[in-house]
Amino acid sequence: MLFPKIFPQAPFLRQIPKVSTLIIAEAGVNHNGDIKLAKKLIEIAHQSQVDVVKFQTFLAASLVTRDAEKAEYQKKLSPGTESQFEMLQKLELSEQQHKDLKEYADAKSLEFLSTGFDIESMQMLINLGIERIKIPSGEITNLPYLRFIATQEKEIILSTGMSTLKEIEDALSVLEKNGAKLEHITVLHCTTNYPATMDEVNLSAMTTIGREFGVKFGYSDHTIGIEVAIAAVALGATVIEKHFTLDRNLPGPDHKASLEPQELGLLVEGIRNIEVAVGDGIKRPTESELANKIVARKSLVAIRNIQKGELFSEENLAAKRPGSGISPMEWDSLIGTRAAKDFLKDELITR
Repeated sequence: MLFPKIFPQAPFLRQIPKVSTLIIAEAGVNHNGDIKLAKKLIEIAHQSQVDVVKFQTFLAASLVTRDAEKAEYQKKLSPGTESQFEMLQKLELSEQQHKDLKEYADAKSLEFLSTGFDIESMQMLINLGIERIKIPSGEITNLPYLRFIATQEKEIILSTGMSTLKEIEDALSVLEKNGAKLEHITVLHCTTNYPATMDEVNLSAMTTIGREFGVKFGYSDHTIGIEVAIAAVALGATVIEKHFTLDRNLPGPDHKASLEPQELGLLVEGIRNIEVAVGDGIKRPTESELANKIVARKSLVAIRNIQKGELFSEENLAAKRPGSGISPMEWDSLIGTRAAKDFLKDELITR
């Protein structure tokens, strides 16, 4: 396959230190069934310095009926008379291809993950050695599937597109009752539309999920651009998931709502910068502010010559920079007292 864009060999990001947010680059089905394109997506994820590259694993025959219709966004982005089954069948990856992709990611010290859409697919991924399990939004009401996931003793990421709080509560209850620990579950707010419009994002619902269920929370972003995902980090998201592609003009259902390589890099950089900027929440002067404090703040100074023994008053005192002397907050305690020595105009007052 000839790729419409060639990914640059040199990294397009400065080296950014890893911090708390787990960034998942969602390749999904943007490989279009081509293993070479799938590996190119892993290269992009590696260059972008994300934590995880994620694909989608399914058997079309286990996922949909043969006459199931496509979603509306799939009809728009992948036109034609084919059914959802026929579309998905073209996007399946074999077990051997999964092994090859995991080995390729491992060689780049990049975590390989895939969303399994049925128990058989999920079992294959577990046998492959994935570190965590991703439950897609469409499986949040799949009771047998949830019970199986709960027994696997792995970290779980649960997407909640199309869900009510009650459905999230029910899914978490199933997971907990069948062996999963709440502290090992991260719940992602999500809007299941490709692309999701800004008026449907409702990002505040993400923090509502965390507050209501006492879980770690994050955001699976289907909007155009990177600003909503970055805002989610500022609101406390511990996981960010975002679709990416080699080129948005490639054929397929998810490319149009995905980031291109340079944008993925900018997303990672933005998230890492926001993590640093959020800080620890303690209000105190920074080291650089302490250096500026003397310059920017004011002290009590003489606005004319003052003789020893003269009373300090509004006529002979004012507040001026620098801030290395007596603070103007001491104004009231100084007014009416006597000067201990002579002061020249603009001289800092001392006691």
